[in-house]
Amino acid sequence: MTDLFDTALQKSIDEEAPLADRMRPRTLAEFVGQEKAIGQGTILRRAIDNDEVFSLLFWGPPGTGKTTLARIIAAQTKSYFEALSGVMSNKEDLLTAIAAATDRRKFHHQRTILFVDEIHRWNKAQQDALLPYVENGTVTLIGATTENPSFEVISPLLSRCKVIVLERLQPKALEQVVMQALQNDEHGYGKKFVELEPAALELLTTASNGDARTALNTLELAIKATTYVKKKKIVTLKTVADAFQSPLLMHDKKGEEHYNIISAFIKSMRGSNPDGALYWLDRMLEAGEDPLFLARRMVIFASEDVSMADSQALPLAMACFDACDRIGMPECAINLAHVVVYLSTCSKSNETYTALNAVKADVQQTLNQPVPLHLRNAPTKLMKELGYHQGYKYSHDHPGNEGKQSYLPDQLAGKVWYHPQRNPFIHE
Repeated sequence: MTDLFDTALQKSIDEEAPLADRMRPRTLAEFVGQEKAIGQGTILRRAIDNDEVFSLLFWGPPGTGKTTLARIIAAQTKSYFEALSGVMSNKEDLLTAIAAATDRRKFHHQRTILFVDEIHRWNKAQQDALLPYVENGTVTLIGATTENPSFEVISPLLSRCKVIVLERLQPKALEQVVMQALQNDEHGYGKKFVELEPAALELLTTASNGDARTALNTLELAIKATTYVKKKKIVTLKTVADAFQSPLLMHDKKGEEHYNIISAFIKSMRGSNPDGALYWLDRMLEAGEDPLFLARRMVIFASEDVSMADSQALPLAMACFDACDRIGMPECAINLAHVVVYLSTCSKSNETYTALNAVKADVQQTLNQPVPLHLRNAPTKLMKELGYHQGYKYSHDHPGNEGKQSYLPDQLAGKVWYHPQRNPFIHE
């Protein structure tokens, strides 16, 4: 018999739950966005419709529907939904869940979908412990991760799962999510007479960075901070802006997005596009990146991608590093921008970088070749008798003819690695 007090308590908890939780979609029809992953005709949609769901890894940023989609799949396939956390759960919790799934399958012929949120937080031993039960079908795994599974999930487990990429929601999709919350009578604000100014809606859907949870949490805060006027709440642009405080920029310093953005930054400078380079620079600075990290990358770039094409690039990059070290943020952002524009617009050359790599390959293949006798010093009589230093041409005695002798081991004589194309500082 259901306890009326417990029922009332649960109803109160549900009503007071965050808006993002109350508005969580319960069916695929309610699920917004992710057409590439779950749209009609996709492999995942066909598997769900055929009740043939397989083990999955959902990879995507926060707020893109990973947990929600896992719950919907379990409900639609009439599977038992067992959830574990990669942060909070341990091996013992996993084995308890596996034992329950085994009994469920044996006595009730019911499939168990084991959802592991933030599966990348499980270490190798924990992932290894899960592997045999995924392999023999005791559970159908749905793992969720914000990190690249290629790096964070062990290869045997990764090979047994289909990776589904969930992308940040586009503003149009977020607008649909927000409007559903405003119009929903049961879980949203349909009966509360709440309206959003058009400009407020635009900010909400663009500054949420494709994260539905952020959009709904910010909407809820803005609504709570708005006063009823004539039995209606009109949420303004200023209120939404205050609720955000500042847009959330994705830039995990240890995650994949960090490497994606720094890659875009370097490639923009290499491609002589100062606008792109400045954009990615500021994205990183606004997200809290260490300016010294950026300055170090620029010092490397000055030699790797500019080199002899502009002899001022490296000293200027080093001066920028020194300025960042001495001044710090926010002022050193100006120094960074100065040098980013210089590096983006100056001539480019990778000949020294290419030459170094070519030399390295030959050094590793030929190993310890002896130094030619004429390049060796002869400080003793014995060395002179052995031919050390004999035949050496003192460069200052041969103006214009300095290179007309071999400077390499005999096995590599005549080898050329450096092929200048834009170098104004060398005489051909």
